[in-house]
Amino acid sequence: MSEADDAPPARFAVVYAPGRKRERVPENTVRVVVDQSTAVQEADPSKGYFAAEVLGPMRSSEGFRVFFVRRWL
Repeated sequence: MSEADDAPPARFAVVYAPGRKRERVPENTVRVVVDQSTAVQEADPSKGYFAAEVLGPMRSSEGFRVFFVRRWL
């Protein structure tokens, strides 16, 4: 079993991330939703909330729980 096999599955979420420049975001800025269309509907870019496909949460090297952004929608 490789390390990639241990990664959590990708999920859709609404992420608070003004600018969408980060590859990883703190767990408290992510709200996982049911599917891609829900994420897109609930996003509000004017307020910094963007739809994304994320992996996580995982523990960072600094000890924080983070989600990795697989792709912005």
